[in-house]
Amino acid sequence: MKVHIDEHRCVAGGQCVLVAPDVFDQREEDGIVVLLDDSPASDKAGELQEAVVVCPAAAIRLDQA
Repeated sequence: MKVHIDEHRCVAGGQCVLVAPDVFDQREEDGIVVLLDDSPASDKAGELQEAVVVCPAAAIRLDQA
């Protein structure tokens, strides 16, 4: 699975970090999402799907690779 983020859409809500802290973080200065792992293990699929759903800006996209 491949994770893509759109920093320009991100509104710094932090929901992705709460759901999948091993994959997402936030920049200190503005709270914009930081991708820690763009190809996480398959056991993270549930967390990643939830992160996509809870993102208020729809800034996260997953590709099944």
